Amino acid sequence: MIYLIAYISSVVLINYAFSSAPHLDIIWSCWGGLVFILRDMVQTRYGHGALIAMLMALVLSYATSEPAIALASATAFFVSELIDWLVFSITRRPLRDRLWLSSALSIPVDTFIFFGMIGALTPAVIGTAMASKFAGVTAVWLAMAFRARRAAVAG
Repeated sequence: MIYLIAYISSVVLINYAFSSAPHLDIIWSCWGGLVFILRDMVQTRYGHGALIAMLMALVLSYATSEPAIALASATAFFVSELIDWLVFSITRRPLRDRLWLSSALSIPVDTFIFFGMIGALTPAVIGTAMASKFAGVTAVWLAMAFRARRAAVAG
């Protein structure tokens, strides 16, 4: 339940932050990396219920953010969520591999759609957004791989 609440809250708060302080877009881009990890954890726990969580977050975003930000977020999340859903539905790799693969495919798409739609598609923002998102998901992948290796040695 904590991942679900954190996911919905993060989407709403990031969209609000982009609306209220767009000049800090690099900071909000770093925070965006967390959303991908949370989304994947919600997907793992609730399956297709992740789509309902996404819709809830986007409805709240429309109520608290600028409509253009909410629309860009909705569009980017919809496309990247479809990619994520395909990876989680089709592949049978370990969870850590599905997390990384889904992120490797959806992060660039989400980043270009969102920042393109809000008119902030600059090299600095793209670089920061991509680096922070990939750093976050890679850290989670490494932690999960370490845990799996430790369990294999112990067992």
